[in-house]
Amino acid sequence: MTRRFDRVSVLPIRITGDPVLHTPAAPVVTFDDELRTLVADMFETMDAAPGVGLAGPQVGVPLRLFVYSYEHDPDGPQRGVAINPTLWITPTPVGEADEDAESEGCLSVPGERFPLRRSPRARLEAVDLDGKPFTLDARGWFARILQHETDHLDGVLYVDRLDFLHQRRAKKAISGNRWGRPGNSWTPGVDDLEA
Repeated sequence: MTRRFDRVSVLPIRITGDPVLHTPAAPVVTFDDELRTLVADMFETMDAAPGVGLAGPQVGVPLRLFVYSYEHDPDGPQRGVAINPTLWITPTPVGEADEDAESEGCLSVPGERFPLRRSPRARLEAVDLDGKPFTLDARGWFARILQHETDHLDGVLYVDRLDFLHQRRAKKAISGNRWGRPGNSWTPGVDDLEA
């Protein structure tokens, strides 16, 4: 990382096809002001998009970290950063995903939503900006968010996990938008791709 910012900035979000999105990210080893600035910029970008999570690779930084913000958790609002996370999940229910209840979106596949079955419970083990370990137990949509963002750190997009029919629809949308190749991005507040 060789960026220096004096203020918080909205960053461009990479779109599917960019190699950084399809490659496993490296662990964070340096906890410094540069990392704090990156995380502040990621929060600003996620909020401007708007989104509920944003991973380092989505802003072109191939490091194992993500930010999240979910207001509707039964245990109260959840907002934070997870660095070098490990995620444990319960078995994913078998069967077809529900179009209404289980449709997922992604800021790196902007404006598209497809149903995806995910585990209903997850446990996240990570460290914060000070390198302090923490654990989060999540269920429902918050568990989905943690799974989605952890996937980004492993070079996996949610469209890669779709069943055959929905994966065909996703590929058609990606092709129709001329994505699926390096160099595509959008900037929240500048480009209106999430509408």
